[in-house]
Amino acid sequence: MKYLSILGSTGSIGRNALKIVEMFPQQFTIKALAAKTNTDLLAKQIEQFAPELAVVYDADSAQQLKQKLVAGTKVEILCGEEGYRAAACDGRVDIVLTAVVGAAGLMPTLAAIEAGKTIALANKETLVMAGEIVTMKAAQKGVQILPVDSEHSAIFQCLQGHRKADLAQILLTASGGPFLNLPLDQFHNISAAQALNHPNWDMGPKITVDSATLMNKGLEVLEAKSLFDVPEDMIEVVIHPQSIIHSMVAYRDGAVMAQLGIPDMKAAIAYALSYPKRLSLSQPLPNFSGKQDLTFQKPDLSKFPCLALAFQACRVGKTMPAVLNAANEVAVNAFLKNMISFTDIARIVDMAMEAHAVNANPELSDILAADQEARERAADLIKNIQT
Repeated sequence: MKYLSILGSTGSIGRNALKIVEMFPQQFTIKALAAKTNTDLLAKQIEQFAPELAVVYDADSAQQLKQKLVAGTKVEILCGEEGYRAAACDGRVDIVLTAVVGAAGLMPTLAAIEAGKTIALANKETLVMAGEIVTMKAAQKGVQILPVDSEHSAIFQCLQGHRKADLAQILLTASGGPFLNLPLDQFHNISAAQALNHPNWDMGPKITVDSATLMNKGLEVLEAKSLFDVPEDMIEVVIHPQSIIHSMVAYRDGAVMAQLGIPDMKAAIAYALSYPKRLSLSQPLPNFSGKQDLTFQKPDLSKFPCLALAFQACRVGKTMPAVLNAANEVAVNAFLKNMISFTDIARIVDMAMEAHAVNANPELSDILAADQEARERAADLIKNIQT
């Protein structure tokens, strides 16, 4: 039996993880659930999975949650940073699934590592912002970080049984998003509704927009660099519109290992939760007997400058990835609120990075300061665009 804490239980990853728990009640027990403000869904999850701890964003949400629970429900309800830390460090928990969105995942993940928990990591921003600090702390504590992103899970699987010294290249696949074939001169007219219409994956709004700009793939480059301890010049992004090959690994003898599956997150989540075993998910296989082609192409960086900016941040390192991530979070939020255009997202990130003075030897406090600085600068840039 594995005892789980799910941070971000009401999001796409969290909901899929709970489906797996529901399928295998003899293997998993939920001890803690944490969400932000979706108290309606969290209340239902509490009733079904009976965690001993539930966490929400603030006191108002905590009060709403209490009112929505069936009388007599036995669950401790906490809120805020201390609540998330409690869910991450709970002594009854073996595995912490970090599935919150954005920079908010960094501190709970570090707390879970400090507490010696196995990390199932779906929050790529943790490694984007502070990859060196996080991986070093995990090594010191003897903590395993198991990737949940489908691409990094694929790479992780393709590396099993092979020597690190034989690795030649990581081939990170990307669907290309909804605007892969849209002419560049039409990008300024892209609406939030169009950006949220991903052709293959069902995800939350922020990551869906990131997929449309290819920033998500750029963040995954940064994540892969830290997770697999490779330089950025060993990572190549390959556009694969069908999303059947989730990523590939090339070895120095010319062999290429690929992990394939339908575009569904449950397999990657289940592999992280059950590692090193595999669960019988009864997932359908890709249709190998049909007429579907598997195609590949290079990303067009003139159409998707966010990917180029992410590679730039990866090369610079230090505090620059935190700036990239923070400015992007603010810009995407503004785009979703119709405050800026689709093409403004990359412009804002670029200007925030250009203005940043890199700290050459950052501690965690320096990374958090860079994050805050970038958020404030991005907010100012958005105000200037609106006036």
